[in-house]
Amino acid sequence: MTCFLEFPKLQTSAASYQNQNHLLVKTGFITLNPFCFSRIYCLPMEFNSSSPNTIRVVSTFASPFEGSPDQNDSSNSSSSRKPLSLWPGMYHSPVTNALWETRSKVFERLLDPPLDAPPQSELLKKTPAESRTSILYNFSTDYILREQYRDPWNEVRIGKLLEDLDALAGTISVKHCSDVDSMTRPLYLVTASVDKMVLKKPISVDTDLKMVGAVIWVGFSSIEIQLDVIQPSSGSSDPSESVALTANFIFVARDYKTGKAAPVNRLCPEAEAEKLLYEAAEARNNIRKRKRGEDKREIENGGVNRLEELLAEGRIFCDMPALADRDTILLRDTRLENSLICQPQQRNIHGRIFGGFLMLRAFELAFSTAYAFAGLMPSFLEVDHVNFLRPVDVGDFLRFKSCVLYTEHENTDQPLINVEVVAHVTRPEQRSSEVSNRFYFTFTVRTEAKATNSQFRIRKVVPATEEEARRVLERMDADHLQSIKYTCK
Repeated sequence: MTCFLEFPKLQTSAASYQNQNHLLVKTGFITLNPFCFSRIYCLPMEFNSSSPNTIRVVSTFASPFEGSPDQNDSSNSSSSRKPLSLWPGMYHSPVTNALWETRSKVFERLLDPPLDAPPQSELLKKTPAESRTSILYNFSTDYILREQYRDPWNEVRIGKLLEDLDALAGTISVKHCSDVDSMTRPLYLVTASVDKMVLKKPISVDTDLKMVGAVIWVGFSSIEIQLDVIQPSSGSSDPSESVALTANFIFVARDYKTGKAAPVNRLCPEAEAEKLLYEAAEARNNIRKRKRGEDKREIENGGVNRLEELLAEGRIFCDMPALADRDTILLRDTRLENSLICQPQQRNIHGRIFGGFLMLRAFELAFSTAYAFAGLMPSFLEVDHVNFLRPVDVGDFLRFKSCVLYTEHENTDQPLINVEVVAHVTRPEQRSSEVSNRFYFTFTVRTEAKATNSQFRIRKVVPATEEEARRVLERMDADHLQSIKYTCK
């Protein structure tokens, strides 16, 4: 309520007495002499939204219900819903809004799946064209959209692009697995991994951008989706030079009711290019399966010497730090960390935390790690691999821990910084911490930043423990495997 004071021979508000001896103002509190006034008038405070001094705060999202603004009206509650992208609480971006509006009927089934309905009785045969989806960013004409994606170097924010790539891949997987039958139980599709993502050229925020993707391979319950980010190069008519980024996502299907692996619709590639992509993806899948059984044997049989070589320099740092190579640094001294509580606004249509949001947070920590390590502004090159090991729920205490695993100096013009980010779901009440995601990024140093420092050198990173050395070797071997897997592309 609002209070006015009546003094002898004067009626005014308390605010005008700040310079009088009867009033003392300290940090917003007013000390009054109770003997200097005769009455206090207290007026009730009203919620008057029409007052010119009242600033209203409104939601940026529309109500999910059409019709009357009275949402408590039972007759209105049965009216048709607006597209799912307009529901509050879901993770929103310009791309997720556009995707969910386009496929609103399919996604509304996923929001409230009929668990008692029977599963899909017969698998369909679909072509890559049936799942192909493209998104156009009108950066050249849409100023607001451009500002949402701009980074400090007038390029597209890679972290936001990772969000959009994950959202588009999810939409494509849903389109491929949909049987367009509202009487069957839909599949629960989750991101299993990002197999590879390569930035081929800088992406300008002032030029229109296109993102296109389709299913290129399916297994029993897994789906591989290839995405291309396309931005025309000035003065070039070669379509291959327009591809700015390529990415491969792998999704897996689960039965909504049992949680077990569920079969997905078959894929029938038609064009010659589609057949080649299918064969390459099939070869990569066979290599992945074969490699799972070989990793441990390699370290047990031939990896001991490699471990010892890696640990030798680290032991000098630990035992004789004054004699250690000044161009070398311990892995543990490159670490950064941040934490957050997962909020409802970051959830996806399944009620879990959106994978693209996790990729954004991991990327920005990895970028900061490379920046602090190199001492110059880094430049993103690749997402080497992302593992989604367990879902992250609303309310989870999530900790991201990063480090530089190793560096590569073969190309002095483009030294490489390999960064690992591990996400942990931490539960203090249970005194438990579980790894939910592993992210691996590769950076170099921006050319213009390196030009300002002729003495610049990337330091070598060495492990101090056997556990760190094993992580480094595993990542080196995985990177080598990736280069073999993608030579056919």
